[in-house]
Amino acid sequence: MQLSGKTAIVTGGGHGIGRALSIRFAMEGARVAVADIDSTAARNAATAAGGTPYQVDVSKESEIRKLVADVTAQHGQVDLFCSNAGIFIEGGIDAPDSDWERIFDINYRAHLYAARAVLPQMTARGEGYLLNVVSAAGLLTQVGSALYAVTKHAALALAEWVSMEYGDAGIRVSCVCPQGVRTRMLLGEDGDKDSFLKTGSVSPEEVADAVIKGLAEEKFLILPHPEVATYFQRKASDYDRWLRGMRRLRADVARRH
Repeated sequence: MQLSGKTAIVTGGGHGIGRALSIRFAMEGARVAVADIDSTAARNAATAAGGTPYQVDVSKESEIRKLVADVTAQHGQVDLFCSNAGIFIEGGIDAPDSDWERIFDINYRAHLYAARAVLPQMTARGEGYLLNVVSAAGLLTQVGSALYAVTKHAALALAEWVSMEYGDAGIRVSCVCPQGVRTRMLLGEDGDKDSFLKTGSVSPEEVADAVIKGLAEEKFLILPHPEVATYFQRKASDYDRWLRGMRRLRADVARRH
């Protein structure tokens, strides 16, 4: 997909990866709708991208449907829906149900709501693109957070299914699966949060570069950290060995903290 002349929606577009994608899509010639629950951040990012801001809570299907309807009314159609909004909550299987519900709403159900909202118009014209920002955690797992690992696996599974079901109808799907990215999620609000993923982390702009290349090639998996493909292959070829390695990583991270 080439973005020139296209209309793109980016959720979670006010900060981090979403902001970088919004600006980069605009640089490539797209009309960009920047959606974020933080209206000030959405407005600032939209100004930088020359786009239109929308305050949207992606955990509510009605708000995503209204977003799609408003952008379609303004520009005629939605060519690319980038479902980027996401959150991280630490915890294991004993995390409260309220945390599980909240993270499922944003990390998984928001992708489902986006697909429901845009696929009818996309299939009607025989083309369209869903770009889901997932995480390497969706391919591998996440030390310290069952909630993040499970919801990112779910988001990836949904994207796989949509690609299988709608690929022959002209719908393209890509999943962006980075490891550490230097955003508030990784570094914290003050930039001093400790994380084992800091080493080897990339900037949001580097993720955007990888996305533009991946969209041009229409690749399902877009990996800003190429080594993730090797880790994924190791996981598939010897699950037990991979799990032993992950237990060692978990123990190493626990020792550091």
